[in-house]
Amino acid sequence: MSAVASAALDEDFLALDMQVCFPLYAASNLLTRLYRPVLAELGLTYPQYLVMLVLWQATPQTVGSVGERLYLDSGTLTPLLKRMELAGLVTRTRDAEDERRVRVDLTPKGRDLRQAAINVPKTLGAGLNMQPADIVALRSQVQDLVAALLAGGAAQGDLKIREKGTL
Repeated sequence: MSAVASAALDEDFLALDMQVCFPLYAASNLLTRLYRPVLAELGLTYPQYLVMLVLWQATPQTVGSVGERLYLDSGTLTPLLKRMELAGLVTRTRDAEDERRVRVDLTPKGRDLRQAAINVPKTLGAGLNMQPADIVALRSQVQDLVAALLAGGAAQGDLKIREKGTL
């Protein structure tokens, strides 16, 4: 391949439409907008909803375990949890065995909110205008992408850009 053809090919990789990250970013942004009015009825933001989903599965949990599940660091998660505590949804307490760890638990109000949120996935699924099987397949593909990114070091910020690849 000539240097000119190679340069033209490399330039194509800088086109917005060639990026994997952009449609994922756009989809995430649009999904969050779709969630906003539904979650507003529950008094939750999207990140708070994600925390609640984690805590509805098992409580109490450490801030660290919630952060691992959501791929959030404690610097991002702590202010979010403080706001949720002020709203009466969660409690935060120092772990008696290791005071460096903070345990997060649901309050009765936080537990009760689960029942009010039970239709959120169905409501949002209807807003996607996709067949349920297609949604399941898409979720599986995105989960595979997350696993590949983690295996490639994305969580540590040391992802290596591979030759002729796009992110």
